[in-house]
Amino acid sequence: MDYVNLGTSSLKVSRLSIGALCMGDPGWRPYVLPEEGSRAVFKRALEHGFNLIDTADNYSRWVPGHHGGESETIIGKWLKQRGARNKVVIATKVGMEMGPDKKGLSKAYILREAEESLKRLQTDYIDLYQSHTDDAETPPQETLEAYAQLTKQGKVRAIGASNFSAERLAQSFRVSDAHTYPRYESLQPHYNLYERSEYETKLEPLCREKGIGVITYFSLARGFLTGKYRSEADLSKSPRGGGVKGHLNQRGMRILDALDKVAKQLSSTPARVALAWLIARPSVTAPIASATSVEQLDDLAGAVSLELDAASIGLLNQASA
Repeated sequence: MDYVNLGTSSLKVSRLSIGALCMGDPGWRPYVLPEEGSRAVFKRALEHGFNLIDTADNYSRWVPGHHGGESETIIGKWLKQRGARNKVVIATKVGMEMGPDKKGLSKAYILREAEESLKRLQTDYIDLYQSHTDDAETPPQETLEAYAQLTKQGKVRAIGASNFSAERLAQSFRVSDAHTYPRYESLQPHYNLYERSEYETKLEPLCREKGIGVITYFSLARGFLTGKYRSEADLSKSPRGGGVKGHLNQRGMRILDALDKVAKQLSSTPARVALAWLIARPSVTAPIASATSVEQLDDLAGAVSLELDAASIGLLNQASA
């Protein structure tokens, strides 16, 4: 397994990140794993050499009866039981709504919620603490001041941003420079073979200019790029099917056709090829992939060693243009 620095930070991460969005007890729907299944996936991830685990304070708040923090809690229990804290890079997030008056990026809220995440994760530091979404009501200076305090206390090693526009990200860099606050060392954008334009037009040039790491989410377009959904009849295969209905168009079919061709040439799978395309992008550090079984993780793991030649990348680029 190859490991690379995340931005200019000291964090060394694997080229594929394990997403913990679906880790939550009880498994009330197919893509929310019960605790036992979550532990099995984490164990296999370590065996493959993956060390970056991405979660958030609000996972899995959408499950009836959940309040957020369930994913962090499962990770914390697993790390303590296995004594594996020094083998993983924990990336969690703050900012999404956790309840009435519990959201945003104010200094007071970040400091309070960081303590809650540390308790759930059963650790005394967070490797990568990310602003989950921009907070237009809070000045970047206040947000970054909170992160400066947390890093000075040794509770956070590096910070990142998610769902930020290029303009707000650039503004945050200027504030960090002006006040010698820690800067965002990573960006977590929605980016994959189907969703390209927003990231590539504005965010990617800024990320390359500033030398920050990129951790893509929805890397497989909610499963569409695995080839699982090819018609409206297929949407019932998973609760997530409705989320890809908009992809069932001429362009989407063109992308799946290109993935099928490349996968056949390389004796691989569309999912591996889609992730390998992201890994081959010079600006991308570690795509996030969520697995709901050990078998699924084994398949996705093959993307790291899958090398796409220029012709294959060109075919995928053209199909998804």
